Amino acid sequence: MLKYSNNLSAKEYCELRSTVSWQPIIEEQAQSGLKGSDFMIACRDDDNIVGCARIFWDKGYIAYLADVMVKPEYQKQGIGKGFFEIARKQVKEAGYNEFIVAVNSQNVNAIQFYLAMGGKIVLSEEKQLKIEFVL
Repeated sequence: MLKYSNNLSAKEYCELRSTVSWQPIIEEQAQSGLKGSDFMIACRDDDNIVGCARIFWDKGYIAYLADVMVKPEYQKQGIGKGFFEIARKQVKEAGYNEFIVAVNSQNVNAIQFYLAMGGKIVLSEEKQLKIEFVL
């Protein structure tokens, strides 16, 4: 059974990066990055990590959704949408009116997902798109 929580270990984070073919990092780097997050979301199937997302904000006016990862065998099951809805709620409760996600411009599936969730492309560069969500 899938369960969401706000606990994520550096080891789990590194495992997820590996399963979605992101550049590997060492656990110390992961731990430092996780520590700098304002909010984390993890999804587990029983005790097995299947996905995560991180949120951080600038302490002013904008929040960032980052590192949204779902193991390939769990994609298309609503986990990304779950992350998105939890993130939207957390950002709004923190008093922010918008958040941004940066997406690799070659990741067509992610771009389509975020646009379907109501995002608008606000910046398009060769390797990266910035998609904004107004709450």
